[in-house]
Amino acid sequence: MTTTTTLRELTGDYVLDTAHTRIGFVARHTMATKVRGRFDEFKGSAHLDGDDPSMSSAVLTIQAKSIQTRDRRRDAYLRGNFLDADNHPAITFTSTKVRQVGETTFKVTGDLTIRGVTKPVTVHFELTGAENGPQGYLRVGFEGSVTINRKDWGVNWNAATGVLVSEKVALEFAVAAIRQS
Repeated sequence: MTTTTTLRELTGDYVLDTAHTRIGFVARHTMATKVRGRFDEFKGSAHLDGDDPSMSSAVLTIQAKSIQTRDRRRDAYLRGNFLDADNHPAITFTSTKVRQVGETTFKVTGDLTIRGVTKPVTVHFELTGAENGPQGYLRVGFEGSVTINRKDWGVNWNAATGVLVSEKVALEFAVAAIRQS
């Protein structure tokens, strides 16, 4: 496999490689522990412009019911009481601005919609690698994160939730994408 070395070589349209992408979250539960979870069903696409990264864009759609924390009971509460997945089946992110802030780092600002509420967020991403695969396609990797206040999106169940579960939730992205054109 050949490693790509310049941003210009990355220009193109991409789709998420869902088998090699992880979309997760971390929330403090009580003062002593953290709950880590992930979403198993999602799709996304991006346009990368290596000559002018500000012209890049990304779209992500996550199926809210695909949340997993390795605890069935907790997952049921998260799907129903927290995310209201029956009425709001998708969590979406649509970029509105991309800014290169370092040689391989970017700030991607966009609209995050959870439970029908849309708010702007800025995700910090790092380009972690790019390579030409054995079938000739180009694959890129990015890692990023952003911390949100879940209450800003109405993700709250009852008064006890505010005491037991932190308002702050870290969203984590380990992305692999395959160039289509």
